[in-house]
Amino acid sequence: MAYRAPLTNHHADGTLCPADHKHTSSGKPLHTDCPGRAYTRTVCSCGWKKKEESGKGYVNECRKRHLASHAEGQNAPSAV
Repeated sequence: MAYRAPLTNHHADGTLCPADHKHTSSGKPLHTDCPGRAYTRTVCSCGWKKKEESGKGYVNECRKRHLASHAEGQNAPSAV
């Protein structure tokens, strides 16, 4: 089974920030209708999830490490 753990960006009010809304590395919006990225989260299809973090890069690194654990055949690490 292939596991998936997509990254999702969210506004400060908790609403999903659409994928076509681009941001600077600090989360400032480059799209006129976007209030900006407040946090990023990821949830794996196995149930693992990473708590919301303002740093998209950090969440992505956690996601990559988690998915690699599936590829190595290890048990899924507990939620961080």
